[in-house]
Amino acid sequence: MAGNIGVEKAAAAAGVKISVPFAPGRGDATQEQTDVNSYKVLEPIHDGFRNWVKKVYAVSPEELLLDRAQLMGLTAPEMTVLMGGMRVLGTNHAGTSHGVFTKNVGALTTDFFVNLTDMKYVWEPAGENLYNIRDRKTGAVDWTATRVDLVFGSNSILRSYSEVYAQNDNKEKFVKDFVAAWTKVMNADRFDLDK
Repeated sequence: MAGNIGVEKAAAAAGVKISVPFAPGRGDATQEQTDVNSYKVLEPIHDGFRNWVKKVYAVSPEELLLDRAQLMGLTAPEMTVLMGGMRVLGTNHAGTSHGVFTKNVGALTTDFFVNLTDMKYVWEPAGENLYNIRDRKTGAVDWTATRVDLVFGSNSILRSYSEVYAQNDNKEKFVKDFVAAWTKVMNADRFDLDK
């Protein structure tokens, strides 16, 4: 419920009033119901939605994101809107700013997509899985990004979704689509809910 309230407040900060659906009933397992030793194999090694990879793997970070998205049952448009929203909300692992293409962190804006698709920027490698997003005129580095962020601008299909959200008349659509994808994830595996 707290996450839903946070999304509603972030949408309001972006100028869009919306109510995020909430389905009570999800519960956490108690310590007695938990096999602690089994959790070691379940420890995550990546989370593209939070811009985190435990180490360098043979599989690229963007492929790991795609794998996670399909495990969550997300379509490509849902993955795109959820990713862009998570970036502007500032939910990156360890508070990093990679891919947070906004000066208004915490507001559910389309800034991620607007700045990702803006041709005033050039992307330059800056290390392992790290890029500087540099202003072509001034030469200033305005943002940093990872491969996961930039795949939404370099892959033609994902870029087409990004360009939809970058349009200045799609701010409300973005928030509505984000809330729909958010709710889908929050209600995943809720077999007690009517579908």
